[in-house]
Amino acid sequence: MDGFSTGRDQASTDLVGREPETQGLRRFVARIAAGTAGSLRLIGDPGVGKTSLLDHAASLAVKAEIRTLRATGSQFEADIPYAALHQLLHPCMTEIPRLDPPLAAALTVALGLGGEGSPPPQLLVANAVLALLREVAGERPVLLIVDDLPWLDRTSALVLAMAARRIAGHPVAVLTACRTGEPSHFDQSDLPATRIEPLSEQAAAALLSSRYPAMTPRVRRRLLDAALGNPLALLELPVSLGDPARSGLPETLPLSHRLQNVFAARVRALPTPVFELLLLAVLDGTGDLRTIRVIAAGHADADLSAAEHTGLVQADEIRGRLAFRHPLIRSAIVDLSTREQRRRAHARLAHHLADRPERYAWHLAGATDGPNEKVAVLLQQAAHTTLLRGDSVGAVARLLRAADLSPTGKARSGRLAEAAYLGAIVTGDLREAPQLMEQARLAHPEPDEPFTAAMARSYLLLHADGDIDAAYRVLITAVRDLDDARDGRYKALWEVLYILIMVCFFSGRPDLWPPVQQLVDQLKPHPPEILAVLAGTLGDPARATPAMLERVDASVADLARQVSPARIVRTGIAVAYLDRLSACREPLQRAVQHGREGGAITSAIEALFLLAQDAFHTGRWDEAQHLADEGLALCDTHGYDLLTWPGRLTLGLLAAARGDTTKAIGIAQAMESWAAPRRTGIITTYAHHIRGLAALGLADCETAFHHAAAISPPGTLAPYTPHALWVFHDLVEAALPSGRRDEAARHVAAARDLDLERLSPRLRLIVLAGAALTGLETDGTALEATIKEPGNDRWPFDLARIQLTYGSHLRRAKHTTDARRHLTAATDTFHRLGAGPWATRADLELRATGVTITPAATGLAALTPQQRQIALLAAEGRTNKEIAARLYLSPRTVSTHLYQAFPKLGITSRAALRDALTPPEVQTDRPHDVRHSATSGSAEVYRDGRSSA
Repeated sequence: MDGFSTGRDQASTDLVGREPETQGLRRFVARIAAGTAGSLRLIGDPGVGKTSLLDHAASLAVKAEIRTLRATGSQFEADIPYAALHQLLHPCMTEIPRLDPPLAAALTVALGLGGEGSPPPQLLVANAVLALLREVAGERPVLLIVDDLPWLDRTSALVLAMAARRIAGHPVAVLTACRTGEPSHFDQSDLPATRIEPLSEQAAAALLSSRYPAMTPRVRRRLLDAALGNPLALLELPVSLGDPARSGLPETLPLSHRLQNVFAARVRALPTPVFELLLLAVLDGTGDLRTIRVIAAGHADADLSAAEHTGLVQADEIRGRLAFRHPLIRSAIVDLSTREQRRRAHARLAHHLADRPERYAWHLAGATDGPNEKVAVLLQQAAHTTLLRGDSVGAVARLLRAADLSPTGKARSGRLAEAAYLGAIVTGDLREAPQLMEQARLAHPEPDEPFTAAMARSYLLLHADGDIDAAYRVLITAVRDLDDARDGRYKALWEVLYILIMVCFFSGRPDLWPPVQQLVDQLKPHPPEILAVLAGTLGDPARATPAMLERVDASVADLARQVSPARIVRTGIAVAYLDRLSACREPLQRAVQHGREGGAITSAIEALFLLAQDAFHTGRWDEAQHLADEGLALCDTHGYDLLTWPGRLTLGLLAAARGDTTKAIGIAQAMESWAAPRRTGIITTYAHHIRGLAALGLADCETAFHHAAAISPPGTLAPYTPHALWVFHDLVEAALPSGRRDEAARHVAAARDLDLERLSPRLRLIVLAGAALTGLETDGTALEATIKEPGNDRWPFDLARIQLTYGSHLRRAKHTTDARRHLTAATDTFHRLGAGPWATRADLELRATGVTITPAATGLAALTPQQRQIALLAAEGRTNKEIAARLYLSPRTVSTHLYQAFPKLGITSRAALRDALTPPEVQTDRPHDVRHSATSGSAEVYRDGRSSA
């Protein structure tokens, strides 16, 4: 028997993704009541859910007051005549005496109910069964449900098949289920059939998530790939793993008893030589048919044809590939093999693959019994090579196996610690890393801990606790204790220096940077390029030399061929403040996809936040929202705290730009509360940035200037303060209306002294804007030319803010025509972005030039049909998930439509939806609420009708 559920009481709740099948069964049951149903058979692979569908049909029949009779074929009763028929008709035994005596006698003898005489002819028994069913159906319709047809005893199968073909015209129906390709004595050739296919990817993910919500994305991805839409596998594989929340997975997944029954039956029947040949194929893992045949040469009895005939494998002679019919057949083969069989298979593979170091080391380790330092070293080297190829999960597996083979406690401790560190940045699950670290400590409890242990410990201190100072001390001490802290070939040292760079960045303290920069510079023969670029740009991008900028651009260009998610993300981090994230978009998307598919989760989180930052700066705000939300969900799943803040920065800036001041300030307050006791200065800087932008939206320039100046004082771009480049225009924009033109001019002069314009086109734009607005550029020619430069619309929010400020300046200088041109462009951009506060200011400035602005459609009239439908459902109090289920959308799509709808409705939260969607004539006893068209809720700042000018 197979099915979705672990019990029939769960069948209805587990029919995820089976809407077409259940609708078909509903129609079938309806036809039973009308006496026109006939027969139907369900055909599908083992575990695909046939039994659950039979359960569902039985439930429907009971509700329709249809009498249901059930039987299930059994391997242990397959040789007992009429065993299944007895099971099926047992509830009707009291009605047999009502039949004609010859029929009653035949049925009584056949079912072993006490009759005398020789076994009756099968045709007579079939007629008796048909007569009994007609008798029973005289009271109410009858549904016969027969599962596992191949295991029905021969006599029952033949009799039931004859009866099934003769029930036409009577309110009796037959519903059966059998596995694809399995022969049966039940003749089904002329009966209608429905093939039950595996679940779709979406339905499989929904089923797995509903039953095991705590499962990590990497484990979920692995199980989805292994199950291939098989519901039984989806529900049983986590059970066989023991802990569905775990992130460490064996190379082949173990099978539960139920799954073994489903997938191992045909494997057990194979001859031993053929079984061992398949074991070779499983452990090789490449699907290379030629490799398997070369290794098997000389063994005449090792032939794949037997496995092909049973349907376990398919051999593609043209492509030279060997494919298993289902991934879990591989698991069944490993489960059924002995340790000695696996060891011999690994040894044969290692001998054949001696010229391929990575695979050779892995199979040599599989063939090795007991500690062996030589093999452990080979495997550790293979782990490093595997990591560079982007297979971080495989690298962790090799390190753990190398630790098992380590003959000394210190060697084992070092490899366990390296696996803990790498596992944390791969799986992203910080909850497991401490367990490996404890194993490492127990393996070598001496004070002289391995260098990799210090690396892993500092990473946990940084990301699990946010303890910047402790992480810095651990790392600096570990590097200084090395025999040679200048060894540029030592890869663990690279990782330690990378962590140190991130510690310095998050600390926001300039004094930590110079010692780390010195450690990087002294590496011989030379530091890895990405390490040198990170150290040269992340700390103080404003002072990046022309030579360093050339290296930056070369690193970005090199990303097209990079496969390592960590390398891609580190490059993105290095160039973020230099406005080159857009050029990294495609590689960063690859890193995200790698994490979604079960790869490096931590790199995926960082890539999501980098993409979100780029989306914010380039005006793709809904995309920025989704990317940040996805990254934060992963952080929450895996227990990260420190990594959440770049994502929350994007959400805070979005809220501030859209006019949701309450949300923006709430995020800033959370940042300040978390950062203060941990002395993580960059998080405090993020809070200043959000508060400053929110204040600018409210035209509170005094407060905005205070927060921008707290990041870097006016007149200087402080060393080791990279975020000063992102708030440069905020400070200038806030300084001018608040009477601080001199401070703004000094800030622009400092930027020109550092030649910030050479760093990126965006910085060139805002520096020239600052120069024009502060009087350093008197005629504005350079700014006009820069605004018109192709490509500057890549930063629409920055450009529109410049055009708003410059247009306002031109209006006051009586250059009305030019002012209108810039203000019109600004207001169009702000409305398109949903930047409510700035849109309001731009509209008011444009009106002041004499332009009449026609109010845009508001309320329901402004919404698209789908936005209207979603908004109405949300106003009823439904969650995004409930709306998504009702409209067959994803929750993320629902969220997008709501964010697009809010500015059109003039609101900033769901709480205001009901009022916004209620017609004015219905809104009794409410004060009249006048809002600027197409703005978010910050229009109330201007409710007296005056502009900030």
